[in-house]
Amino acid sequence: MSSPTQQRAERASTPAATGPRVSSTGGRRSLPLPLRHLLFAGLGLAVVTALLFVTGDLTALRLAAVGYTMLAVAGLQLLVGGSGQVSLGHGAFMMIGAYTMALLVLHQPMFPLAVNMLIIVAVSVVAGIAVGSATARLHGPYLAGATLILAVGLPGLTHRYHEFLGGSNGLNIRTAGAPPFLQGLFTNSEWKALVVWTAVVLGLAVLATISAGRLGRRMRAIRDDETAAAMAGIPVGKTKVVAFVIASAAGGLAGGLQAYVLGTVTPSSFTLALSLTLLAALVLGGIGSLWGSLWAAVSIVYLQIWISDLARPLSMSRDAENNLPIVIFGIVLILVLRFWPLGVHGALQRLAARVRSAKSR
Repeated sequence: MSSPTQQRAERASTPAATGPRVSSTGGRRSLPLPLRHLLFAGLGLAVVTALLFVTGDLTALRLAAVGYTMLAVAGLQLLVGGSGQVSLGHGAFMMIGAYTMALLVLHQPMFPLAVNMLIIVAVSVVAGIAVGSATARLHGPYLAGATLILAVGLPGLTHRYHEFLGGSNGLNIRTAGAPPFLQGLFTNSEWKALVVWTAVVLGLAVLATISAGRLGRRMRAIRDDETAAAMAGIPVGKTKVVAFVIASAAGGLAGGLQAYVLGTVTPSSFTLALSLTLLAALVLGGIGSLWGSLWAAVSIVYLQIWISDLARPLSMSRDAENNLPIVIFGIVLILVLRFWPLGVHGALQRLAARVRSAKSR
């Protein structure tokens, strides 16, 4: 049982904006928080399904990319915005999930997709425990450096175990499309997007429930003042490892979903640039809220597409065309931090507060 001092420390940090708290209104108790998050998840899935009915295959694949990118950023959100641990190796866990999916499809083709996803989460959890336990005592640049080594070194294993992991060429897999009884209703691309978003909204519901619960309050207490949290009786090391494990599971599942959609896995897709992009997009979207993960994912997917489409008519060289999205993304990030220090979601929250204030007047 938590001591009164520990309970006060857990309440000291303001919960992340992941949904209303459970309260009693007018004598009727509101829905439990996990159920409420599941209802929001169902609503989000309904919106995505409606979009799939009015768009084509290309947009469906882009929506799928937004989905698994959002899940990866949301896991990083819980780690960085929740517990204050800066990781530069989040892309490595996406690689673990992607290669696990590919190996399962190639060597265990009879496993259902849901079983593959559970195995991916389990493998990512084991990897997160190993890395989180080794880095639990590290802080700031030391933690960033340790995770940086993971992001740089892990893709090299594909060359060391070329026959098993495919080397630079990676692995190609064939994933099932829509079931026969739904083939007239969904194309294969639309079905894959729907599967991705089903897994994503369930994952987001779990992350939102964790962030709004006792574990989330402990993480924020450690983020705000690690010494005070330890004096209040919060197990700092254990909580930091748990945060790392949850983020790893989200990143691994996101990588597995990416492999499922694309049908190919290569080490060049999971370089250090991916980890840095996820962290930069997290800042752009807004640290401290899962909604920021949505704006981060949209910026990663659609900014690159729009900038590439803009670069083609300019007859730029291949190298310039490949690097232009990175340059523009950096400029956008600088401008957002200059004028919206709390990111896109923070700016939207401030705008909404001004509108409510104007209406109350």
